Amino acid sequence: MFTGKFIKKNGKLTYNSPQDKLAYELFIEKLQEGQKVEMYLDLTDSNHSLAQLAKVHACIRELAKESGYTFDEMKTLVKKHSGLCYDTENGEICKSFADCSKEELVLAIESCLSIARDNFNMNLQ
Repeated sequence: MFTGKFIKKNGKLTYNSPQDKLAYELFIEKLQEGQKVEMYLDLTDSNHSLAQLAKVHACIRELAKESGYTFDEMKTLVKKHSGLCYDTENGEICKSFADCSKEELVLAIESCLSIARDNFNMNLQ
């Protein structure tokens, strides 16, 4: 899975950072000849991007397949791991990813990567 940021310069999309370029090159290197790739491009804003939402859901889907948990069970585990669940008088409440800031979504994505690496010996990057 590849997620990177690009910026429009001189009429072309270019990498936003050397790390984005490297991540893209590593992703391309791992592709097998004839393998299909799905792309999603979106503009980022100050709150969060749809690409972040897509990535966290894709990571959760992969974790659920590997772990045997349902998608919803894994989503709850990721939310708890990333600090998006809170105890209240009425029980535990977990914040919707749609209501998260970009920083909170980064934490959720990092939680997915950590859970994959530490529990299932997977590399989701």
